[in-house]
Amino acid sequence: MTAASANRPAPRRTVLHGGSLFDGTGAAPAAADVVLAGGRIVEVGTGLDGDDGVDVSGQTILPGFFDCHVHVTMAGVDVMRRINQPFSYEFFQAGRHLKATLDAGVTTVRDAGGADAGLREAVRDGLIEGPRTLIAITIIGQTGGHSDGLLRSGYDLRLSHPHPGRPSGLADGPDEMRRVVRQVIRAGADVIKVCSTGGVLSPDDNPRHAQFGRDELTVAVAEAEAAGLSVMSHAQGPVGIKNALLAGARSIEHGIYLDDQAIELMLESGAWLVPTLVAPLAVIEAAAGGVQLAPSVVRKAVEVAEAHQDSVRRAALAGVRIAMGTDSGVGPHGDNLRELGLMAECGMRPADVLYAATGSAAELCGLAEVAGRVAPGLAADLVVVDGDPYELTGIADRIAQVWQGGRRVVRTTRTPSAPTATEHTENEEPAHAR
Repeated sequence: MTAASANRPAPRRTVLHGGSLFDGTGAAPAAADVVLAGGRIVEVGTGLDGDDGVDVSGQTILPGFFDCHVHVTMAGVDVMRRINQPFSYEFFQAGRHLKATLDAGVTTVRDAGGADAGLREAVRDGLIEGPRTLIAITIIGQTGGHSDGLLRSGYDLRLSHPHPGRPSGLADGPDEMRRVVRQVIRAGADVIKVCSTGGVLSPDDNPRHAQFGRDELTVAVAEAEAAGLSVMSHAQGPVGIKNALLAGARSIEHGIYLDDQAIELMLESGAWLVPTLVAPLAVIEAAAGGVQLAPSVVRKAVEVAEAHQDSVRRAALAGVRIAMGTDSGVGPHGDNLRELGLMAECGMRPADVLYAATGSAAELCGLAEVAGRVAPGLAADLVVVDGDPYELTGIADRIAQVWQGGRRVVRTTRTPSAPTATEHTENEEPAHAR
């Protein structure tokens, strides 16, 4: 211990007392106090004291939620609005999306394509308010695949156009896959995102059809693992899902058409399913609200919705590991917790749904020793909920408090994507330390 650290006053202790605790392990809520200091959880138990007290009687403390599949630079599926915005507009807009997400109680996100290292580091350094952010940077796909926006008309409507911090994600063949993955790693990715099937938003492909061969996907996984990273695979049809799993993908994103063999492979490999049940509903609702979408996109969204629920139901029943994700950006940011009720509708027990959005998601993201649970030494990322935490439908409207890194977030609005402010408490942890 240096002389300077010995003379530094101990951080003030804030105790949240009088309530129940869901600790992020899946255990049932139980009476407990939680003490925060220096941006971290320092004590959990009963009858605890502190310098400052926050009465949470009649409420439940939970870990801050994770959303493992967002697109913070996207603002819905209105193509005409997107192509008429200046290139840099998406980055300023992303600040609003990040703040709306934090307001909703989501304190960690994994961006599945679009956000670059500058956005992640702006959050880290406190330039903008938002959840802890992991980034895939670029969606990697084949020519003519889900992430290739070049249409038969000649117009290029890809979701994220390349720039110096966001390299092109088009790759064909193992050698190109190796080069593109290395470029994305060089740009600062925390995770590698590939498309092993078609999708709903790409008008000219089929979600059931496989994209990339297993040889290409195996190279992506090998290059990611060499850099200490994992692969998340946009995978909707059964062949592409199984190709990704056999190549070593850590998570299957969407998983709309899971068959029994795919579920068995997920159990054998320990891969996660990130369902994003709300995503096709957001597309259907956008079309109903007047957004002009290709007829094939709307048709596919309607077709996949029922199959999606059935696949998640069977995966959950089989014991597949599940982590919460929403594809926010397709739908509004700040509506993230709508996904929890949809997961419950698929037959998941409320405790398992909450675990999927906390401890399980943290493990998927490689952050189990950082966040996702309420335990001493972990980041003081917390959500305080009124009423029964197992009543998942409408839970977003019952969030009373959000804490991030020991600071209490001032939630000035519940309107999705609306800007808000954050107040800083004496427990605030410096952004660069989180």
